[in-house]
Amino acid sequence: MKIAIIGAGNLGLAIAKGILHSNGATTMYLTKRNTTDIQEYEKYGNVTVTSDNQKAVKNSDILIFAVQPGHLEKILEDVKGSLTENHVIISTITGFNIAKIEGILGAEHHIIRSMPNTAISVGKSMTCICANEKGKKKIDLAKAIFDRMGHSMEIPEEQMQAATVICASGIAFWMRLIRATTQGAIQLGFDAKEAQELAMHTCSGAASLLIESNSHPEAEIDKVTTPKGCTIEGLNEMEHQGLSSSLIRGIVTSFEKISQIKTKQL
Repeated sequence: MKIAIIGAGNLGLAIAKGILHSNGATTMYLTKRNTTDIQEYEKYGNVTVTSDNQKAVKNSDILIFAVQPGHLEKILEDVKGSLTENHVIISTITGFNIAKIEGILGAEHHIIRSMPNTAISVGKSMTCICANEKGKKKIDLAKAIFDRMGHSMEIPEEQMQAATVICASGIAFWMRLIRATTQGAIQLGFDAKEAQELAMHTCSGAASLLIESNSHPEAEIDKVTTPKGCTIEGLNEMEHQGLSSSLIRGIVTSFEKISQIKTKQL
């Protein structure tokens, strides 16, 4: 695959690393206005670093846009003359919908929106993907790219805001739960470093159990709760204090906020 990443900032470089480390590109172009701090990527041999977006587009088949939202429209206007019907256009820009991209480039192009989260930097992103009508033919290609950096799921575009809350904001929600577990471990006598290690690896193990076994959370809970035991006692106290309802309310509140932001942008 000949891939160009237009906008080699934090997200763009995280995507580049995931693709390069898995040998997912025959050639790669990385673009940035100031290329000084990304020159080191040319050590891969098949990577070209440039500030020329049109050059990157002309020499690539798959174009991943990872620029700031305020810059995307101008960049699309600048490169649209270099686009062919074979290009696959993947946008990672939050809030820039497919209709707006089609309005600039035309609906005849393969246009895909993706929403990765920050765990992409360690190859563990949950990435949601949607596409325009023509882009649906290339969904499997986009999924193959992002599956190299975690897990991907195709969803309708109208669910992208909700996915942003669950997957992108969700990283922060899970971090807070890990922090709370860490604080509890400290209160029980572990030092801070040990407490965090216990909390984060237990969290990782819990997720891995569900992923590997395709099980339901309650089925795994049943395996560690015994009658009159300490686990069910702790779980019941957490629910009495509103653990599940607080988390659900937080998710819904975040969704309401992102919906307000989008309404103001229209």
